[in-house]
Amino acid sequence: MVPTLLTGVPGWLGTGLLRTLVDTGQPWNAAQPRRRLRCLVHPSSTWRHLEGSCSEVEFVSGDLRDDDGLKQFLDGAEGGTLFHCAGLIHPRFYTRHLFDVNVRGTRCLLHAAEEAGVRRVVAVSSNSPLGMSRRPSQLFDESSPYRPYLSYGRSKMLMEQLVAEFGRRGRLETVIIRAPWFYGPYQPPRQTLFFHMIRDGMVPVVGDGQNRRSMAYIDNLCQGLLLAEMTHQANGKIYWIADRRPYTWNEIIDTVERLLQQEFHVTVRHRRLRLPTVAGDLAVVADTVVQSLGLYVQKLHVLAELDKTIACSIARAEEDLGYRPTVELEEGMRRSLAWCRDNGVSL
Repeated sequence: MVPTLLTGVPGWLGTGLLRTLVDTGQPWNAAQPRRRLRCLVHPSSTWRHLEGSCSEVEFVSGDLRDDDGLKQFLDGAEGGTLFHCAGLIHPRFYTRHLFDVNVRGTRCLLHAAEEAGVRRVVAVSSNSPLGMSRRPSQLFDESSPYRPYLSYGRSKMLMEQLVAEFGRRGRLETVIIRAPWFYGPYQPPRQTLFFHMIRDGMVPVVGDGQNRRSMAYIDNLCQGLLLAEMTHQANGKIYWIADRRPYTWNEIIDTVERLLQQEFHVTVRHRRLRLPTVAGDLAVVADTVVQSLGLYVQKLHVLAELDKTIACSIARAEEDLGYRPTVELEEGMRRSLAWCRDNGVSL
């Protein structure tokens, strides 16, 4: 049995996709064949908790930039599928780490996959290579030009270009999935912090809060990834995978606030940290200056995007892949909060 290979475990998306591949309970996943699963896990990561519930999964310790680890990871992978979910979003201090992981790491992985005879690579990208929408009504599609936002956006743009380059060489089939802000179970602390800021009345609203954000509930995203693997005509293409429609910043906050109070019985302060539009503009300037020095400040970077519209169309994925997102914001956030409660994460 040819293995299905995953990077990005035990990260948020990697774990979600692994659980989806193990569990065929989703209607769109029921026809999936039985798989032999193998995950590349970074030596510094905590992943032993997955072994009990994923007993048939092989975990290989290694780094995207480590030839020996990649060789072991890809051993016997001829004809298989590689889901490349690993990536660095928020470096601790230095922007160079974004390029080291997202670009150099991807190059090493693709070269090793090519040598191993992998059939198809489904690589996860981001909205950031396209930056922010220039108009509130604009929806990015697959023909929208690159306008990367600072270092992360450039690193993911270069990653996409690498994937396309390897695809043109003809030894690998490649599909790029652009995922916006995703949400759902297995979330990292930064998403829990967002819930806490809403609970405590400290979530920032820059401007009027009517800017729109595309989001992807993690099960929707996993559906898109599996369809990208199975659809022959997806080879060489890029697809946006997100929920059916974008949400306003106000709607996102209101939804979490309502669920916290009404369904999870959490005391909510019903306040917002309201900031003028100029605060977002100043954050963009400051973020640009800081990153020009090779440094990275996560909270500054996030603030710079808060009042921007970043929205996409999923029409091509619906047409080509048969993608049908089954979960929208309220139900997705309900499941996210339930996962926190059930896993001892404070609300």
